Amino acid sequence: MNLYFKYMLLFFKGQMQYRTSFLLLMVGQCLTPFTTFAGLYFMFDRFGMVKGWSLYEVALCFAVTNIAFSVTECFARGFDNFSSLVVSGDFDRLLVRPRSTVVQVFGSKFEFARIGRLFLCALVLIWSCLHIDTDWSFLKIMTLVLMMISGSVIFTGIFILAASISFWTVQGLEIANIFTDGGREMNQYPLNIYHAWVRKLFTFLIPFGCVNYLPLNYILGRDGMDNPLYAFLPLSGFLFLIPCLLVWHIGVRHYRSTGS
Repeated sequence: MNLYFKYMLLFFKGQMQYRTSFLLLMVGQCLTPFTTFAGLYFMFDRFGMVKGWSLYEVALCFAVTNIAFSVTECFARGFDNFSSLVVSGDFDRLLVRPRSTVVQVFGSKFEFARIGRLFLCALVLIWSCLHIDTDWSFLKIMTLVLMMISGSVIFTGIFILAASISFWTVQGLEIANIFTDGGREMNQYPLNIYHAWVRKLFTFLIPFGCVNYLPLNYILGRDGMDNPLYAFLPLSGFLFLIPCLLVWHIGVRHYRSTGS
């Protein structure tokens, strides 16, 4: 972990050399979710409820998903751009270093300007929590924190899977965006507004439902989901990371240098 933090510090110092550019990028990243949330707000202003969900409840879902995605984009961007290392042959250099390839790829790129998106979503999270009619016990607060952490872990796992494809295809595949950007867009809303096959896909294959929708029902006390066990469902996000790392290591073992 010391190596990872050293990578992070070096990238941060480098990006701070161009402070104006960094601040403008951060503002731009802040405006992106703002326009999306504005659309959500005006939709509820027009229709009032969406399948029994109020604006503040959906806003909480929106904030949790986007905070998780923002953290992943900031600290796991190396995997999202991994195909460039394979194409250039630079991944060969990572293999001869006496450190884990996972840590090295993690540390190959950070985009701290993504924090702008995080700030706005944090404001939406606080605003929605203040307006939701629920008893904020310690367990529910812990559940909310776990939802954001585990959501970030799942997005990281998807980035790792997408990066692993590059070992066989060399170039990254845009189809992976279905589960990264698409997963973010889908999980900004409660899963029960979608068709059954979509709910099953994002609950049993990619467990977004276990770290977002089901714990959210527990926090809000909806559908009789008051069992404290639901508070620990977000931990399933860490289980999802295990097969993702397994696929990565299989890909590393089958890697054939592309040269440089």
